[in-house]
Amino acid sequence: MDGLRVVPTWRHGQERLYVCLPDGGNVAWYDRETARVNLLRDDREGEVLAALGPFLTGPVTVGPPPVPTPAELARLTLHPDDDLAPNRPGEALLVALEREPGPAHRLRPDPRRRALTAEQAAGGALDRLDGAGWRTLHSVPLPGGDRIHHLVIGPGGLFAVHALPARRRRVHVTDPLVTLGRREPLPLLRRVRADADRASHALTAEVHAVLVLVDPANVTVPQPPRSVRVLTDGELPDLARLGGMLKPADVEALHAMARDRATWTRL
Repeated sequence: MDGLRVVPTWRHGQERLYVCLPDGGNVAWYDRETARVNLLRDDREGEVLAALGPFLTGPVTVGPPPVPTPAELARLTLHPDDDLAPNRPGEALLVALEREPGPAHRLRPDPRRRALTAEQAAGGALDRLDGAGWRTLHSVPLPGGDRIHHLVIGPGGLFAVHALPARRRRVHVTDPLVTLGRREPLPLLRRVRADADRASHALTAEVHAVLVLVDPANVTVPQPPRSVRVLTDGELPDLARLGGMLKPADVEALHAMARDRATWTRL
């Protein structure tokens, strides 16, 4: 088979199998989700299917790659420094901790690490919605040094998600105040709503505000807050049940717009 080899990779949380020449050049790739083998070399079809044989679990469609959509073309034109899609959950905190890790020994844990753990937990749960047609961007920077922890775009609409570390604490929410354990209440819901409003302005689309409480002991919400959805990290998968708002093409177009840093610098 002239040395063709199959190399698995992950893209947007989904596995792709690339068929490569000995020099590393690609001749095809197999997308499991669509059950399609995309050929870059028609003359290699037989060899490609033979190489992929052990990985195919049913009928597949074979042909040239589909023509890129306008949203895909827009992504291809982004400079890497302007593309927010590679951001990891808690990207801004990770960078800050790398630059200034803080004292090696301290009486109390660095609060940035608790915040990072919360963003990573929420971000991981949101990334797992990718297979249901959702797209998530992490650590979206806003002018003035603020940021949206997670921006989620999918069939159920757009959501600006703020992750709050609440490990083993009782949480009481009385709009606009959020109280963690015995700490002083903070008007956090104002910040969460403001982030969503700024995202709505940048994307010219309605963005809903979400406060995610990560690993709380107990949550009390006497009355639902105005225009803010309050969830625990265990309830984030429920977003996948929402639908009827955006078509797949709309999701991809908004994701392409949101991942461009310039979209946010214009605020």
